[in-house]
Amino acid sequence: MPLPRSLARFNRVVTNRLARPVAGYLPGTAVVEHRGRRSGRRYRTPVLVFGHAGGYRIALTYGPRTDWVRNVRAAGGCTLHHRGRRIDLVDPVVGRDPAAGWAPPGVRRVLRATGSVEFLDTTVAPPSRPGPPGPAPIA
Repeated sequence: MPLPRSLARFNRVVTNRLARPVAGYLPGTAVVEHRGRRSGRRYRTPVLVFGHAGGYRIALTYGPRTDWVRNVRAAGGCTLHHRGRRIDLVDPVVGRDPAAGWAPPGVRRVLRATGSVEFLDTTVAPPSRPGPPGPAPIA
């Protein structure tokens, strides 16, 4: 079972506010930027993240039913702020690995001990192509 909801509420109010400014720069951490499904409001959530086959794998320490995961899945993607870069991600898919074999050994032990064995796989969005050229200037 993932971490308790009461801890999630505390983290959202206290810990996330402290972690957000640095999470986008520290190894193994990032900030997921997403929009609320109903409100349209922009949110920024600190996460544990790891590179994975053309994209990123995000540890779901509170499980797949959290608001931010539901927002990202409903939108079909999000923006990841990782090591000072902004990366657009698409195709979010929730997975589960009871062994947490995809995580580095130290993180793997913590994820297994807390029962946080779900993850969100994402793909890096292809670069956007410029639109068709506008009308030619009048000479």
